[in-house]
Amino acid sequence: MLWSGSGYGTERNRGDRNAARQLDDDPQMGIVILLSFRNAGRATFSKETGHPGRDRLRNCVSSPAESSIHIYFAILRVVPSPIPLHPATNNQLASPNTTASLPMDFSSILLALMAIALPMLFHLITRAKNNPRRGGTTNKLPPGSLGLPVIGQSLGLLRAMRANTADRWIQARVSRYGPVSKLSLFGAPTVLLTGPAANRFQPRSVQRILGERSILDIMGADHKRIRGALAEFLKPDMLRLYVGRIDGEVRHHLDGSWDGRRSVTVLPLMKRLTFDIIASLLFGLRRGAARDALAGDFAQLMEGMWAVPVDLPFTAFRRSLRASARARRVIAGIARETKGKLERGEASRSSDLIACLLSLADESGAPLLSEEEIVDNSMVALVAGHDTSSILMTFMVRQLANDPDTLAAMASRTFSDHAMADDAEHDEIAKSKGAGEALAWEDLAKMKFTWRVALETLRLVPPIFGNFRRAVQDIEFDGFLIPKGWQVFWVSSVTHMDASIFHEPAKFDPSRFKDGSPATAPPCSFVAFGGGPRICVGMEFARIETLVTMHYLVRWFRWKLCCKEDTFARDPMPSPLHGLPIQL
Repeated sequence: MLWSGSGYGTERNRGDRNAARQLDDDPQMGIVILLSFRNAGRATFSKETGHPGRDRLRNCVSSPAESSIHIYFAILRVVPSPIPLHPATNNQLASPNTTASLPMDFSSILLALMAIALPMLFHLITRAKNNPRRGGTTNKLPPGSLGLPVIGQSLGLLRAMRANTADRWIQARVSRYGPVSKLSLFGAPTVLLTGPAANRFQPRSVQRILGERSILDIMGADHKRIRGALAEFLKPDMLRLYVGRIDGEVRHHLDGSWDGRRSVTVLPLMKRLTFDIIASLLFGLRRGAARDALAGDFAQLMEGMWAVPVDLPFTAFRRSLRASARARRVIAGIARETKGKLERGEASRSSDLIACLLSLADESGAPLLSEEEIVDNSMVALVAGHDTSSILMTFMVRQLANDPDTLAAMASRTFSDHAMADDAEHDEIAKSKGAGEALAWEDLAKMKFTWRVALETLRLVPPIFGNFRRAVQDIEFDGFLIPKGWQVFWVSSVTHMDASIFHEPAKFDPSRFKDGSPATAPPCSFVAFGGGPRICVGMEFARIETLVTMHYLVRWFRWKLCCKEDTFARDPMPSPLHGLPIQL
């Protein structure tokens, strides 16, 4: 690839050598992308074929170019004889009599090239635009490097997450640059922030996957309106009505997928369980083909959430976008059906999330949420309530396999002398229930120790390693400028594993959360559910499905790990080795 423009003349020979090296890899195909900028010279190229694998490019600057940006693409098939390439005129790179032969799928390749080149061009222009002059503390960018266009440090971070070394990757940057540094992640300039104050910047979703009108992306009055609408369904008065339905889904799942088996793989089973709970309570979907199809689309959707956002065939991001489109169509169809049921009196506000959102109206009697807002926020609820809870319960199973004292405090009085005052809480609850009687809201309030175990598990293995917000205006943080439009990336593990906040942070100690929150930790130090005005609106829902599931697991089963190597990786969510196979 050669770049021709103002200020690049001295780099011409280097560009020739780089382009020639690129063509060495494939003597049969050369790709030329030429950009001509304002006040730059219009460039022409000549290509000579010496012998296979040794093609050379020459760049000759001629007359001044027009005052605009031009992007030229040419796909050249190398033939044994030299191919002359004539000066471009009227937006054509080669004259009609050129001997270059174009491949039959020229349009597809051209679109692919544009998809690669245009983001790179946009990145360079954005970098120049958002690079303020340094004249003092208030307009000083953080230290660090933006790296290569589009890619930046994305691949390094993803590799570290998959190798479960992301914490060390972050700490290495903090050690080198300090708690505030700049980098480039997933195609956008980014500022990495660490520490309790940095955790006040709360998550930003991938808009193209989840939608632009979700609670994670909007601000101000719209955020307050949509959060209030979701809270109508997720408030305790409503959730107490759903404990019995969650109980039924959990027992059906354990009867069908765990009971009678000698071994199971925990993570995929937990993911299916939490999906079934959400499909029932949020969308009113019964078991069957429609629920199964949505589950498949959802799995593909999640693959692209942290992928490099290049929309090309065969990429995880493209698969995620297509799966998102299918899931959105399903949810939109459910919303239309539910609206009809509400009008006919066949459903009520408490039937499920979509029925609740459709039933809400503003002061004038108009619908409180648009159809787009209902679909987008249903997508967010699907994502937020699925992977986080399933990962939490998987890692609780992993912890209890090697921690008989904690298990004894939850399910039996006889195993340990270290059980707490409210030990064997699940045995006590079971004694108060009749045969086959479902758990009730009041039973969950007695599971205090189990919830402490859950919170400590979240501290050690937060499902969300970190996330993004975007600066809507220039802001100053810790003496550095975060320019408008830049991403802000915060990482939860930095404070979760800080010895100055949590004593012996590597130790599993549920007593840290005796009152439901870490007693000695400053605000925004424990951010498994976020914090401040954007704290997870579904936290209580996650608590219910976790407590109900763990009640039956510790009452009905005992297990041990099948793998001696007890490790996990992030992709981007934490995943135990082989999905955590256990012997029952």
